[in-house]
Amino acid sequence: MEIKRFDHVQLAMPPGGEDLARSFYGDLLGLPETPKPPNLARRGGCWFESETVKIHLGVEEDFRPAKKAHPALLVNDLRSLEAALSDAGMQIVDDEPLDGYRRVYTADPFGNRLELMEPQGN
Repeated sequence: MEIKRFDHVQLAMPPGGEDLARSFYGDLLGLPETPKPPNLARRGGCWFESETVKIHLGVEEDFRPAKKAHPALLVNDLRSLEAALSDAGMQIVDDEPLDGYRRVYTADPFGNRLELMEPQGN
């Protein structure tokens, strides 16, 4: 047996949060929305998928945001993304340095923590 890679990361959101998810993950982060299969679409939620990143947002009735657990996304031009997030009213939090990366944290509109990382030249 061999685990090869992640297929996707699923985060929770409250019922009715699809438009907020689209604004954040689609418009701000630039991830294309992928239609959910019909048998799963009735549950609500949204899927955002590029060639290399898949983030699925599932509806959780008793929703509580993930404040510590988080996906870490490798990005290009972190400063521009920080500016876009700040302009949209999202909080940016710096963290301890990590060799080889510039990184910050933000939260999606539901309070789920996201780490944004940009590789730095060695």
